[in-house]
Amino acid sequence: MAAVKSPSQRTYNRLAIACVIVATIVFLSPIYWIASTAFKPRAMATSVPPTVFFQPEVTGFIKLFTRRVQLRKPVEPEVYEAAPWWEKAIYDGGERVLRVKGKVLLSAYPDRFKNSLIVAIISTFLAVSMGTLTAYGFSRFKVAGKDDWLFFVLSTRMLPPVVVAIPMFLMYRAVGMTDTHVGLIALYTAFNLSFSVWLMKGFMDEIPKEYEESALIDGYSRMRAFFKIVLPEAVTGIAATAVFCFITAWNEYAFALIMTSRRAQTAPPFIPAQVGSGLVDWTTIAAGTVLFLIPVSIFTFLLRNHLLRGVTFGAIRK
Repeated sequence: MAAVKSPSQRTYNRLAIACVIVATIVFLSPIYWIASTAFKPRAMATSVPPTVFFQPEVTGFIKLFTRRVQLRKPVEPEVYEAAPWWEKAIYDGGERVLRVKGKVLLSAYPDRFKNSLIVAIISTFLAVSMGTLTAYGFSRFKVAGKDDWLFFVLSTRMLPPVVVAIPMFLMYRAVGMTDTHVGLIALYTAFNLSFSVWLMKGFMDEIPKEYEESALIDGYSRMRAFFKIVLPEAVTGIAATAVFCFITAWNEYAFALIMTSRRAQTAPPFIPAQVGSGLVDWTTIAAGTVLFLIPVSIFTFLLRNHLLRGVTFGAIRK
């Protein structure tokens, strides 16, 4: 790249860098605020003006993983002094840990978190797998009414989830699939499949057909050529598609709220339902949100190199 020489160009570059820094701060400020609220005392979570400097504590995380009831009388001093530090944090918040045979009762958050992992991982795998095979078929073979079929596949994403949630709930209730992992996985797979097909078709179109033709001449079957030649070339597209599908399934709220109630409920509808002593416990909600952000952040970070090329090439570029 040519060196910047004129003062106007240097000024323009500095302004552009300043704009990028300001935009980064603006976009990251909600993440900082959620993370800081998770470690604030409950009284400071909604203080006006907002509290920026405070002594961090983990009471929100303790409350997130324990069931609690409101205290009806003050804790005796000797009981408080004999309690371990994690129980003192609960006592300080005006609540106590329920105990059965000396063991702390865990809250439902770990189960909801596990449900999110199960549903997101399996639905992403199914959507990307079927989307890759479907995109390969549309890209390599002559399909009657190909454009119409592709438009039909895309049309499944034209309506927001909340519009079809009630009809889907009625159908699921009729067949007994409400509040089940299978029902939620099937729903998320179908919802992500159209995006997977369209994105993967762009990557399949970029892979030269001569690679497969050479493999077929060497005696490979069509299926073997797909797995040995095409699939390794499409790894970047598969990784990028998997990231987008995983994020969609991981963050989905409307279907999870309506289709599930307890057994298969995921974390998004559960986190806002955390209530303390008659009021919304924002520290607990923030703690659950922080933990909820970790898996998708790790997954996206691990596939960041593929994701960059996936955004700049394939179907999006076309």
